[in-house]
Amino acid sequence: MDILFVSLAAVLMILGILGSFLPVLPGVPLSWVGLLLLYLAPSVPINYWVLGISFIIAAIIYALQLVIPAMGTKKYGGSKSGMWGATIGLVIGIFVPIPFGIVIGAFAGAFVGEIINKSDSKSALRAAYGSFIGLLASTFMEFVVAVGFLLFFSYKAWEFRELLF
Repeated sequence: MDILFVSLAAVLMILGILGSFLPVLPGVPLSWVGLLLLYLAPSVPINYWVLGISFIIAAIIYALQLVIPAMGTKKYGGSKSGMWGATIGLVIGIFVPIPFGIVIGAFAGAFVGEIINKSDSKSALRAAYGSFIGLLASTFMEFVVAVGFLLFFSYKAWEFRELLF
């Protein structure tokens, strides 16, 4: 049973890292579920505090992933309409079956939000650029946390290897 849990956890860790770049997969939450499976393996010693703290980190990162593109829009001169447009475009982009839908959605949402706010196209484009920068920052942040979870998993799985042999 331990081998099954550890194997499934390893798959989820890899999917978590891929999910930090692919909008259809929730990267950090998948990595956290991998840590949960590792915790459920009876032979692998993990403190429940580690699981709780990593859950809080995963929840914060997941929420920030939706907020940071809107913050980038605001930093580059966007209005509340641009921030809302970036957030709505990001969410719509997750479900649109085109490559880079999340990037295009956040960019287009910020642009449309600024145009609706009566901004000229130059300032609307600048706010959309801020949304793109925010999206890159949130993707990088999610990738770093997913890799951190993978490193912790690898350390614990290495200990587990010693228990098998």
